[in-house]
This record gives sequence, structure tokens and C-alpha cells, in this order.
Amino acid sequence: MAHKINRRNFLNTLSCAGIGYATLYNSILNLKGINALANANSALDPEYKAIVCILLSGGNDSFNMLVPTSTAEYDTYKVSRSNLALNRSDLLNLNVSNTPGRNFGLHPALPNLQKQFNDGKLAFIANVGTILEPTLKSKVYNETAKLPLGLFSHSDQTIHWQTGIPSERGTNGWGGKMADLIKDMNASSDISMNISLAGTNLFQSGNETIEFALDPRNGSTGITGYQEFSQWDYLNNARKKAIDTMFEHKYHDIYQNTYSDVIRNSRDAHLKFTEALDNATPIRTTFSDNNLSQTMNMIARTMSIHQTLGFKRQIFFVDFYGWDHHDEVLENQQQMYSELNTMLAEFTSAIEELNLQNQVTTFAISEFGRSLTSNGNGTDHGWGGNVFVLGGPVNGSRIYGQYPSLDLNADENIYESTLIPSTSVDQYFAEIALWMGVPKSDLPLLFPNISTFYNLNSSSNPLGFLKI
Repeated sequence: MAHKINRRNFLNTLSCAGIGYATLYNSILNLKGINALANANSALDPEYKAIVCILLSGGNDSFNMLVPTSTAEYDTYKVSRSNLALNRSDLLNLNVSNTPGRNFGLHPALPNLQKQFNDGKLAFIANVGTILEPTLKSKVYNETAKLPLGLFSHSDQTIHWQTGIPSERGTNGWGGKMADLIKDMNASSDISMNISLAGTNLFQSGNETIEFALDPRNGSTGITGYQEFSQWDYLNNARKKAIDTMFEHKYHDIYQNTYSDVIRNSRDAHLKFTEALDNATPIRTTFSDNNLSQTMNMIARTMSIHQTLGFKRQIFFVDFYGWDHHDEVLENQQQMYSELNTMLAEFTSAIEELNLQNQVTTFAISEFGRSLTSNGNGTDHGWGGNVFVLGGPVNGSRIYGQYPSLDLNADENIYESTLIPSTSVDQYFAEIALWMGVPKSDLPLLFPNISTFYNLNSSSNPLGFLKI
């Protein structure tokens, strides 16, 4: 009797497709023919756009990333941060074009971000976070404010940043749902537009879309032992033939048949991607020999073959983990910001080499900011924080949103350490979605609460940091 696969277990297996890291576009709903596209210079493909989401998981202490340097504001910062305050003379000066009378600097380990900002290619979104409505300190204290589910929780806030829905523990990410909406922009669906360098993730999981996962150094990983062998390798060729026979078999059970289709299509996607990558022109930019830099190298290499694979849109996801600095925050940030600075400098160089600098937007997310006050040698979980957006499409040299007062008694500060976000993640993400081609009328499908913060009939963009 044929083995039966129940529907729940069947659906739970689809994102991994049973082939290690090789995941694929949901072939059940999107089985299209293969469109062979000729290799061409990326500069001849002005319609191509890609976003790279970098999750600084753990909660980045971003008020030591972007620091006020005007005398009065720096003095307030120094008092609030106490033994965690950076020396003003060490901060890297930013030429901010939209904060008259206020000056800012960057952490000293971020000279590339300083250069990109001052060159007009990078911007910051200040005090952004998960909020359901504009929130007042008084309402938080008298418990009448609508607050995100699981505030201060790593798991809940990570979910909210990846789904754009702070009121519930969602099961689909806004990157995945965005891919559902714009997938027809791509000429082929053999490989998902959502490329993950961090395995299975919520951000890229849609109703019809799952991620195609890559290893930072090895690219796509297929079925172990499935490849072309010499004619004398009888054992391995027999194994390959057996696998092919299994794929070609038509099963009576619908779930078994569909599962076989998924595995077969994943195998085909792996072979197609690997062939395109092997035949690509090597990138001359040198990347450091660590997983983070090699992750960005793999993203750049994948972008270089977007035309061969039929992509007009791609969404990449990176998890740079380890930012939960309850201890040794200054030492840890010095090292990790330096790594972030290097990998982004290398990636920017590669993108410019590919002539894609005006078609790629890289942006940071982190589940929350951290407490302003020191717990002795580190910081605890917070709420609002600062993030950056990088690329040619960015209206740079600006700080968007409202950089808050760092006075522990300020109206935006609760519990004498935590900043209430003044800009919602809805506004931040909606602008990126619009740039990628999502119609304004479809924004509520991605961010159900967007109308609370942005008038969908407005002729302006939610925040204005992208050239749309």
C-alpha cells in the first residue's frame, strides 16, 4: 500500500524541498515554461531592481551607531549613556543636509558608511520601530496605548519586523508577499526571486513564494551524489538513474505526486543556477575570506547572472547575527561594525563593477533598539532604533524621521531608558515596496496598518528616502 502524506506534513516540507539548502519558487502554483535568455551586460537592463535586506539580529545598539555631536545634544547623550558613551573626537563627521542646527557623527568603525553618506548614497531612518499607532508616554504609563505583541521579546519583534504586522505572530513575510505581487515582472519562475543567504526565513515566505537558499561559498546545494559521472562509475550512475526514475514516476496519491514535482523542479533549479554561475564572468572585486563578505560576494555574483536567469526583480536576505550585547557592548560593536563596514564596502565596489549601482538598494533591519542606559557593561532590550539604507537609488546625506532627544526624562523616553519609535516600520518598508514596483493601492496587502501612518492618496512617498 502506498505511503500517504497528510496535508499538514506535506505543506510543512515544501520550503526545504528535501534537498538541503536548495529551495525554490512554489512550483505547485507557478509551473511555467523555461525561457532561455541571452547573456547581456547589466547596463543594458535598466528595468532590473534588487533589494538586499540585512538583519542585524539580536538588537543593534544603534544610538552608538548614529550619535548627535552638537554640543548640547552630545552632552545629553554622554550623561544618558554614561560608561557606554563614545568620545566625540572619535566620531566620524556626517554632512547632514536636512537637520539645520543639529550635527551627527558615526561610530569610528564605519568609515565606509561615512563616505557613502557624505557622497549622497546612504541615508538613516531615525527612531524607527514597530508601532500600531502614534504612541504617547502617558498612554504607555496608564496602559491605554496599543502596543506591539511581545514588546521587548526577540522572537516576537523579529517576526514583526519581517512581517510588517506588529499586532500578531504572522506566518508570511512582507518580502514573500511582495514577491507574490510582482512575480510576473520576471520572465521565468524556475528559480525564486527571493534568494536567501540565511536558509529558510520568515521575511521571504509568501503565500505563493518561498526562498531559494544559497550557501555563501558554494552557491546552490543540490541532491547529494546527484551529478554527471564518468561512464565507468557504474554505482553512482545507477543512483542517478534511480533518482531520475523516481521523479518520472506518476503517483496515484496527489500529495506524493506533487511532492515529486517539487523535488524535481528544485533539482532543475539547482542545475540551472549552478550552470549560469559557473559560466558567469568572474567579479574582479576582492572580498575578504569570511562568511559575511563571502555572503555579499555570492549576492553580487547572483546579480551578475540575473538576465541569464530571467530576473527583473530580486530580493536577497542576509542574517548578520550576534548583536544582543548585554555585556561588552563597546568591544563587540567595534569588531562587528568593522565587519559590517568592510562587507558593505566590498559589496558596493562589486555592484559598481557590474554597473548596477543605481538598481540595488541595501537596507538594514534589527528587531529593536536597545536601552540608552548601561546595565553595567552593556545594554538591555529597547524599542525604537536607527537603521541605514544604501545605494544609488537613495536620496542620501539625510536623516529621515525624527532623531529623538536622548534625555532620560524626555517625552519619547519610557522607563528612563527606552525610546518610543516616532517612525513606523510600515512607512520604512512601504517605501521600499513602492520602489520595487508594488502599486500604492496594494500596500495594505503587505502592511495592513499602513493607512494609520501614510495617506495612500498622497502624491508623496511615505518618507522620501528613495528615488521612485
